[in-house]
Amino acid sequence: MKHHYQLNVTWTGNRGSGTSSYRDYGRDHIISAPGKPAIPGSSDPAFRGDATRWNPEELLLASAAACHKLWYLHLCADANIIVTAYEDEAEGTMLDERFERIILRPHVTIASGDRELALRLHHTAHEKCYIANSVNFPILCEPLIM
Repeated sequence: MKHHYQLNVTWTGNRGSGTSSYRDYGRDHIISAPGKPAIPGSSDPAFRGDATRWNPEELLLASAAACHKLWYLHLCADANIIVTAYEDEAEGTMLDERFERIILRPHVTIASGDRELALRLHHTAHEKCYIANSVNFPILCEPLIM
């Protein structure tokens, strides 16, 4: 099945002289789509960005973590595993302008169901995650079931 996505990225970093030099423009932008809250974006502070705004690297990490979570919760529901809490302490590492890897560290609380199956379903969620299937670097998962 084919899915199509569309959004708008509007640069808001023109300080009056556009891109007249590398230091003369801001990296700020707004990510928007109809009916959704805007996301304030910038580049990473290492690349002259605003640390208070989301950068593309963080958004990629968030996408990987969210995709894994959504598949995992779906699989648990199908397997009659009752998840009552899920928090992922994800981190990503870049080396020379490329992601080297992402590590997902989901902490999952289950109220009922097979604990070992709950642990194995992270592997299945990883296999189904379209973000993990779309990148050319490893996404590792170190889950904890409580």
